[in-house]
Amino acid sequence: MNTEAQRCLLCKKPKCALQGCPVHTPVPECMLLYREGKLDEAGEMLFRNNPLTAVTSQVCDWKQFCYGHCVLNVKQVPVRWYEIEQEISTAYLFKCKLQRRSAELEGKRIALVGAGPVGIAAAVWLFEAGADVTIMDANPHMGGVLRYGIPAFRLDKKYCDAYEALLVDAGIKFCGGVEVGKDITLELLSADFDAVLIGAGAEKPATLHIPGEEKAVQALPFLKDPSAFNLGKKVIVIGGGNVAMDACRMAIRQGAETWVYYRKTFENMPANPLEVEEAKADGVQFKVFQAPVEVKEGGVVFRDCENVVPEDGGRVVTRIIDGTDHFVECDTLLTAISEKPDFGMFKGTDAKMNEWGWPATSEAGLVDGLSNVWVAGDFILGPKTVVEAVASARKAVKNMMETL
Repeated sequence: MNTEAQRCLLCKKPKCALQGCPVHTPVPECMLLYREGKLDEAGEMLFRNNPLTAVTSQVCDWKQFCYGHCVLNVKQVPVRWYEIEQEISTAYLFKCKLQRRSAELEGKRIALVGAGPVGIAAAVWLFEAGADVTIMDANPHMGGVLRYGIPAFRLDKKYCDAYEALLVDAGIKFCGGVEVGKDITLELLSADFDAVLIGAGAEKPATLHIPGEEKAVQALPFLKDPSAFNLGKKVIVIGGGNVAMDACRMAIRQGAETWVYYRKTFENMPANPLEVEEAKADGVQFKVFQAPVEVKEGGVVFRDCENVVPEDGGRVVTRIIDGTDHFVECDTLLTAISEKPDFGMFKGTDAKMNEWGWPATSEAGLVDGLSNVWVAGDFILGPKTVVEAVASARKAVKNMMETL
């Protein structure tokens, strides 16, 4: 990888870091340390900026972020920084130890709801600032979407194990199997702790609003425990995001003939283009411009779609074409159209909700009506990437520290 590192121009105003990366990874500084063989120093710099660097370097949509913003894209030879970052950060993760770096939050007790990317990153920063940190999660182990959503063929679970051991060994308390809003109220947490940060994932699936959809299997429960489902010989996955790609790639590994049906074109798919190509390479087949209209026993009724350009030259609209219904057989229908957080934990509190039913917040994520409760990740962004969740966690933690 030294040859690749030598190609980096060490830009003074690096677009990869300043424009491309949500957490503004200090690419030139780390690249220079890497060239000099100072891997531990580079690893520490990466970890302090983004504790999830060992993960984001693997699952990031790097074409959208760092790689896609490299100045050498002009010559179509961008530097593969994400590979170098993975080498540095993986080596550092498996030997680093957390340490107190300041007493800024000494004596402060902070509860983190959710042990996924937001919870892990926030726990590191808050612990380093001297806080007494407790993490609560409905699952028995840390990791959130990293452990229970992203398949092992994309992210080895040893990384989740390493983060859990790192935090627990430092003395950070982890309460697994605790669901806030049911096992303990948010009101009680807010009263018992100096601050609360909610960073749980978006796990409440959106609905298709079509007849028979109760026969479908939701993608997230399937990804959490694929062995619990008997998919049959043929599977159809509805959706075009990263969860849909994970689901279809897992289904084909279960031995099923797998298809992805999507209502728009490949260019409109929100999934990482690399994930789409890898799904194709795995043998997944795709059918675009298809919208489900009814789920029946043994299959799904689809209707053709088309893109329409408005006469005024506005945004392209995808419309369903009447009279094009056709039945497609399948043994299992997996739906992965979108997810949103479960806001039930806010019931009974003074939290203000906006017109869409989401908690109203400040720019940093402080919930209106609650003096010491912040939200980050999916609870403020919706289902986004891991690195975007970490960026929102950093903003919330910074504001929390200033407030405390």
